Amino acid sequence: MRKKLKQLCEEEAGRRKSEVRNRTSYFLLLTSILGLLTACGGTKKSPPWEYMPNMLETTSLKAQEWPMRTPPAGTVPRGFTAWAFTKEEGEKAASIPNPLPITKEVLLSGQKSFNTYCIVCHGERGKGDGFIVPKFPRPPSLQSDKIKGWADGQIFHVITRGQNLMPSYATQIRPEDRWAIIRYVRALQRAGAPTPEDVETLKKQLKEGKVL
Repeated sequence: MRKKLKQLCEEEAGRRKSEVRNRTSYFLLLTSILGLLTACGGTKKSPPWEYMPNMLETTSLKAQEWPMRTPPAGTVPRGFTAWAFTKEEGEKAASIPNPLPITKEVLLSGQKSFNTYCIVCHGERGKGDGFIVPKFPRPPSLQSDKIKGWADGQIFHVITRGQNLMPSYATQIRPEDRWAIIRYVRALQRAGAPTPEDVETLKKQLKEGKVL
């Protein structure tokens, strides 16, 4: 008798546990359905809850756009040396000498920077026949007598301040790379109009196998 009573009690306890589990599952399912219906239906009278609103409301910037913060007046980046001449004072810059020596390393560095920033407009040999022509106006030839007559400081000034349709490249090209570009431009000018001595030197180097 006791054994049968114990069995009945266990069966009743198991039945109640099953009912509790079923009610819990039903409640969770009902809550989920109501949540979905609330999220998808009707017009909300209050804004939704935002997770990390600072990321949502951050001011976006376009590519190459300056940030919104304005530095205090008179501040300059570390290691920055201001160019002393305004855009209209290119002739005054003629007195500034090129600080870089004429070496293979400098010429190769100048060639790399030239092919990165200048070739698209000025062309491979600096004749003004870059990839943008004729879609955009043809830039001046770096092989012209006018540019050949400019001092290195004047060319540096144009790269730094810009001229006519050419913008300033002060933010894209470091000062030492600008000077290296000028050394390479001088090499292009000399290769475009070699002297008799240059031709003889080249022939000698070709004969000795020093030039590929």
